[in-house]
Amino acid sequence: MPGRDRPHTATGARDRRGRGLRGPLAPPASPLHRTRSERFDDWVLTAFERLERRYARELAAVDVAVEEVPPPQESGPIRLGDVIASRGTQPPVLVVYRRAVEARATDPRDVEDLLRDVVAEQVADLLGLTPEQVDPGYGEG
Repeated sequence: MPGRDRPHTATGARDRRGRGLRGPLAPPASPLHRTRSERFDDWVLTAFERLERRYARELAAVDVAVEEVPPPQESGPIRLGDVIASRGTQPPVLVVYRRAVEARATDPRDVEDLLRDVVAEQVADLLGLTPEQVDPGYGEG
């Protein structure tokens, strides 16, 4: 309304309707507060833990990591994951490439299913088995 004195924020921007500054839409403990990359990390750990229960002894020393993009390669399809073999006292590392998986998923809801298959492929590679042996539900997502 013209002539009505409206409060301003510290930056000088108008405080619409004089209600004060708004807080976060979701509290920090809420699942809504998690970023897309944090949710992705959770899905990778869930997929790994599912297989870790089945192969507890073999996977006990394996570390899991999420990288944004795979390292450059000369040819072939873009890798969605890798296994970095153990070196000296460093344990083997199962790596999932977030951007590559998200780009390959046909729908945002398919990311979890694709992650399950990617993790199964990497664990199979690590154990010298086929993905179908590691995860009987492989490829059904």
